[in-house]
Amino acid sequence: MAEPLPTCHLDGEWPALREARISPLDRGFLYADGVYEVLPVFGGRPFRFAEHFDRLDASLEAIRMRRPHDRAGWRELLRELITRNGGGDMYVYVQVSRGAEYGRNHAPLPDIPPTVFAFCAPLPSATPAQLASGIACITATDTRWARCDIKSVSLLANVLLRQLAVDAGAQETLLLRDGWLTEASASAAHVVMQGVLVTPPRSPRILPGTTRSVVEELADRCGIPREERGVTEAELRAADEIWLSAATRDVSAVTRLDGAPVGSGQPGPLWRRMHQAFETLKAELAPQDW
Repeated sequence: MAEPLPTCHLDGEWPALREARISPLDRGFLYADGVYEVLPVFGGRPFRFAEHFDRLDASLEAIRMRRPHDRAGWRELLRELITRNGGGDMYVYVQVSRGAEYGRNHAPLPDIPPTVFAFCAPLPSATPAQLASGIACITATDTRWARCDIKSVSLLANVLLRQLAVDAGAQETLLLRDGWLTEASASAAHVVMQGVLVTPPRSPRILPGTTRSVVEELADRCGIPREERGVTEAELRAADEIWLSAATRDVSAVTRLDGAPVGSGQPGPLWRRMHQAFETLKAELAPQDW
């Protein structure tokens, strides 16, 4: 993984990322009392800015935290951060914690200044060989908490589930709860069955993925039939294609699941159409303001 870019934002300042510091009493550090967003930037232009910050606002509201910036303030912050780090392709990580109070207090929730942190890193990109071969995944029981629709910084369960994939020589872990597919440890999950794109329904057990929404819009544009409904474990294992979508990976084709081939064992024809549609969309948006 490439190193992050050198300049970050921290509470209105622009320190070098290696020199940025927060209080050890920050509630994000003590309680994981905070939320975050990750959004890709193509050619210096944030992708789906409004949708990402709508989701950030929803996460803040869900944990009863006030917004540190209005939409204009976030735009100004991101423009400055991207410019200071040279523009181009990257991703931006934004985190808001409830801030630091003097002591450790479960409740009541304190009314203190929030901590706002943001940094950039090079955007990962798949090589032609990786696109041609797809990725391997494993399955595991979804052990996360019951409010996965909140993009919380409390990610220990996700980290441990992702490590299972690393231990198995795979790239991602698809999650099953009571025999039903939810999502992956850091991605939304989609399956293709008999030419129909099927995605598990939105619920508190699933993060409302912004890239997932792009996939749905592009499927409609491409004339790919789609449904939002539950996907059983048996359907997952018998799928013709499996896709993962995430802000830093667009849409990836899963070609092996728990060591067995998915469909033909190669990225499928609908994934190839979706991948091309994604590239076309990025080219269309490049000259537009955000």
